[in-house]
Amino acid sequence: MFIDKAFIRVQAGNGGNGAVSFHREKYVAAGGPDGGDGGKGANVVLKGSRDMNTLVDFKYKKKFIAPNGENGSSKRCSGKSGVDLVILVPIGTVVKNAETGQVMADISDEEPVIIAKGGNGGWGNSHFATPTRQIPRFAKPGIPGQQFDLQLELKLLADVGLVGYPNVGKSTLISVVSGAKPKIANYHFTTLTPVLGVVKVAEGKSFVMADIPGLIEGASEGVGLGHEFLRHVERCRLVVHVVDVSGSEGRDPKEDFATINGELANFNEELSQREQIVVANKADMATPEQIEEFRTFVERKGLPFFVLSAAGRQGVEPLIQAIEAKLDQLPPIKRFEVDYVPEEVAVSKEDKWKFDITVEDGVYIVEADWLVKVFGMVDVEDEEDLGYFQRVLRTSGIIDRLEEMGIEEGDTVSILNFEFDYIR
Repeated sequence: MFIDKAFIRVQAGNGGNGAVSFHREKYVAAGGPDGGDGGKGANVVLKGSRDMNTLVDFKYKKKFIAPNGENGSSKRCSGKSGVDLVILVPIGTVVKNAETGQVMADISDEEPVIIAKGGNGGWGNSHFATPTRQIPRFAKPGIPGQQFDLQLELKLLADVGLVGYPNVGKSTLISVVSGAKPKIANYHFTTLTPVLGVVKVAEGKSFVMADIPGLIEGASEGVGLGHEFLRHVERCRLVVHVVDVSGSEGRDPKEDFATINGELANFNEELSQREQIVVANKADMATPEQIEEFRTFVERKGLPFFVLSAAGRQGVEPLIQAIEAKLDQLPPIKRFEVDYVPEEVAVSKEDKWKFDITVEDGVYIVEADWLVKVFGMVDVEDEEDLGYFQRVLRTSGIIDRLEEMGIEEGDTVSILNFEFDYIR
C-alpha cells in the first residue's frame, strides 16, 4: 500500500529528578548532601531509510514516546539517561509541525535528525550546599521533553518527473529507459502509485526518473488521483511532459499540454517555472501533419521538442541524451529549507510574563513556570541554543530586572538548575 502522507505525535523523554540524600557512614557524623542528578530524557530522532518507499508504517502507529531519564540516587550517583528513540522514515520525507505548517526537517539522506529534544535532568541536593546552607533538603525536578504533532509528507527524490494525461505512454517510456516494471494496460489509471526508475546513461552516470500518475483536469483541486501525487513533482529538477500527439482518445494535444501545465501551476507556482522538455509520444499512430502542427506549437514556446514512439523504442536515445545534457546544467534536487522557529517569548505591555528573582548567598535565583518549557528546548553546549535563550531572557525583561537589582559582571545566576556567570 502506497501512503505518502501521515500524521504522528512524538514525545521526547522527561529528565529524571535530582535526589535528596545525605551521606551516612559509620564514624562520619555529618557526611553532607550526596544526592545525584537525574538522567537526561531521550531524544526522538528521525532517520532516512533507503529500504522504505511509503509511510504505511505510520497508518496504525501514530504515537511515539521516548524513554525518560532515571532519577538520581545517593552517593552522588546520576540517573541513567534515556536511549534515543530512532524512527525510520523513507528518504524524501518532509517533516512539518502539524499546528503551524512550518518545515522542521527534510529527510533527504540517512543522516539522523533530532526532531524532539529530551529534557535535562534535575540537579541533586549535593549542588545546593553552601557554607550557610549545609543541609539542603531539596533537589530540582527534571525538565519535560519536547512533544510535537507532526505531518509527514513523502516527496520523491527524482531528477526527472514524467507528467501528462493518463494513457499517454509514461509507464511505457519509463519501462523502456530503466529497470522499472510498472503495470501497463490500455486504460486510464493503470498506474496508481508513483514509479521510480534509474536511467543509466554511461558507466558511472545515471539519473532517477519518476512516473507521476493520475494527472487530469482539476487534479490540483482534488479531482481524480493527481492531487495525491502532485507533491512528488516538487523536487524534480526537470519535467518531461508526455503528450499523445496522435489524439487517439479524441483529445487535442495542444489542449492537453495547456491543461496539465495549468494544473502544475495551480498546485505550486514554482512548477510553472521548472525546466521542461516536451515529448510527442505515439508518433507511429499520428500523421505527419499532426506532428508538425504540435511541433510548431511547442517550439514557439521555446521548449525542446522530441518525437517518440515509446512502444516501438523509436526516438528514445536522443531524448535520454537531451535529458542528461539538461540535468548537467540544472541545480541539484530541491531540499526544503527548515523554517521552524521555537516559540519565542513575546511580551505584551498588558500581560508581562511573571517571574521572580531572589538573592541567596550572592546567587541570583530566577524562577518562572514558563521558563520550564523554554529551557527544555535549550542545549547548554550548543552556541545557537544559548543565543536563543539569551534573547528570551532579554525579551522577557529578566536581564533588565537583574541589572536593576545591581547584578555585577561575574555574579552567578541560577535558572532551573543551570548556573552561569553574568556577562554584560
